[in-house]
Parts: sequence; structure tokens; C-alpha cells
Amino acid sequence: MSVPADQAGVPVEVAVAVEPLPLLYQDPWLAVVNKPAGLMVHDSKLARGEDDFLADRLREQLGKPIFLVHRLDRATSGCLLLAFDRESASALGKALMAGDMHKDYLAVCRGWPAQAAFTVEHDLDGGPGKPLKKPAITHFQHLLSGELPVPAGEFPTSRYALLRCQPQTGRFRQIRRHLKHVFHHLIGDTSHGDGRHNRTFRMQGVHRMLLHAERLRFAHPHSGELVDVSAPLDREFQKALDLFGWPPGTPITAA
Repeated sequence: MSVPADQAGVPVEVAVAVEPLPLLYQDPWLAVVNKPAGLMVHDSKLARGEDDFLADRLREQLGKPIFLVHRLDRATSGCLLLAFDRESASALGKALMAGDMHKDYLAVCRGWPAQAAFTVEHDLDGGPGKPLKKPAITHFQHLLSGELPVPAGEFPTSRYALLRCQPQTGRFRQIRRHLKHVFHHLIGDTSHGDGRHNRTFRMQGVHRMLLHAERLRFAHPHSGELVDVSAPLDREFQKALDLFGWPPGTPITAA
């Protein structure tokens, strides 16, 4: 493939159009963006030389400073909250730390959990360079079950489940690590998942980690009114659900 060059034969950079990030909610103080899977939120030690970050894109897209209230892993999609001033960011951060912000995730895991609802309480460290373990609690709801015609050990099929996940704490990769702890590994998770099941989904054309920040609910820091935002699934996550004939669209949490 040829590289564009100027008249002197020197390669030149070609601007690539980047689609605006979809805003699910916006007012003068804050916004909720639907983060795409595969995009890092901000520069960090995990960036490994990358130079494309959601925070930078949003500053350019909106033309003003932004303050991230929480984070999502690079491979996770869905609701991400940010503020436009330090006062709002501080108030939202305090609500998050106090447990007054409700976050719902959708996940596809290996196996069928035995209970319709279960809670994992398992201490977790803070990630690389942070060995101190702290309490971590995640609530899970088993929404749907499905099978693929792929042998798993002595069984003729492989079983999978759609879960709703509600982290009560906010530790490093908490949902992913809690699912590993109970042997219901998250599909597509290359760090804490099960490689054989990940390959099964890649063979079906699903190449992303199946974790999506479905819904975010919190009191507005200025008006006190409830902000309730839901993020639609992307095509590849929906493609995974279609493998089982599960209902199309995002399953919304009951109020």
C-alpha cells in the first residue's frame, strides 16, 4: 500500500475522520458518554505508548475541560460520567465513594450460576504496584442462560449466562476478577478469563470483552433530581447475544 507524499517525496500525514463520541446525557455541569469498547479512557501506566484517549477526544469534541468522575477498562463499553467543573466533579466523586451512585453492568460469562441472584465478597488489591487488599463486593443477577454446540470436556455443549452486575465497591477490574473467583469467567477477558471459551466466541466473530456499563443512576449535584441514563449495546455485543437467540436491545433494570 502506497503512502501519500509531498512533491519532494516526503511522507505526509493524512487526517483521519473520527466520529464524535455519543453523548447519552449533557447539561452545563456534567455529561454521560457511551464509551466504545477498545478505547482507553485516559493516559496511564497501562497505556503502553498509545496516544488515543477518550478524555482527549472529548475535550476536543466539546471544546472545554472535562473531569472524569470514574473509569472504565479499555475493553469495557457503556456509561461513563464526567463533569465540566471541579465543584461538580467533587460532588459526584463524593456520591460515588458514599455508594449513592448506582451502576449496572451486563456481562456474558461461562457456565450457569446455580442461583438467580448471588453476591461475591472477595478482597482485591489495587492492581499493579498496589498490593494492599481492600474489601470488594459485587452483586450479580442471572438473567438468561444459553448453550453453544461446542463440546466442553465430557459435555456435548458449552453453557453461558447473561448476568447483570452491580459493584458495591470500585476496585481494580472488580467484576472481571470476582467472576474469575467464582469460576464464571467473563467472555473475552484476556487477563482473567478462560482462553478456550474466548476462542469459541472469536470463532463466532465476537472479538470484544463482553462487559458493558448498561445503566447509571445518581442525584444531580446541583438540582438533586435523579439522572437515569442507559447505554445501548454495540453491534458486536448484540451479535454475541444473538448467538443464543436472546432478546434484542439492552435489558433495562427495573426501577
